[in-house]
Amino acid sequence: MVLATRDRAFILAAICTIGSVMGAMLGWIIGAMLLQHVAMPIVHFYHAEHSLAALQDKFRQYGVTIILLKGLTPIPFKIVTIAAGASHFAILPFLAASLVTRGARFFLVATLLWFYGEPIRDFIERRLTLIMAGFLFLVIAGILAVTFL
Repeated sequence: MVLATRDRAFILAAICTIGSVMGAMLGWIIGAMLLQHVAMPIVHFYHAEHSLAALQDKFRQYGVTIILLKGLTPIPFKIVTIAAGASHFAILPFLAASLVTRGARFFLVATLLWFYGEPIRDFIERRLTLIMAGFLFLVIAGILAVTFL
């Protein structure tokens, strides 16, 4: 869509971000209130029962950090949102972290397409995960540097 209307790149990224955060909120609600009836069939569809249990334990320890890190990886974000709800992680920090991580992803793509247009599309489609992993590495390195230096 950005390639068709490059002047609206950032509006489209904002719409995608808002939609993704609304979906994250729905996932949180499913995990918190409808775990057995709705969430478990979704988790089973992705063969992620073990991942859900592990994420629930990790949410109790690391909370927002998990959302920020997992939102940039190829792991389906649905699993993260359901686990956050199932862990009864506080909704406002969850939504704030979802906004940051999903916004970073959509605005990065929009920015690249806005600046470079069609020539960058193939690169994004093939290597977005690599870009996000590199960005994630930089974030972790920055956190570690601030923490230990």
